[in-house]
Amino acid sequence: MKTIAKVKKQINPGLNISGILLTLVDARTNLARATEDALRQQYGNHLNIYDTKIPMSVRAAETSAAGQSIFVYDGGSKVSEAYSELAKAVISDA
Repeated sequence: MKTIAKVKKQINPGLNISGILLTLVDARTNLARATEDALRQQYGNHLNIYDTKIPMSVRAAETSAAGQSIFVYDGGSKVSEAYSELAKAVISDA
């Protein structure tokens, strides 16, 4: 929160943070659940924390090397579905 305030003050007064997006999430682990819980507890009253979580995926990492979006590279994947869900959430918040 201090970094965001500093950037707004010194570099970009129009900066607007719409929320926190959890990425590279491995929902099978206790660490992922604990990290989400800690973020929600620490920042949930200050920032929107999106319900959408982008799962960890090797195929998603391969998109950069392939020069394609996740929607083209692996359109039916959980990652592409999660990004679609995020887009809908962002649009509905606007």
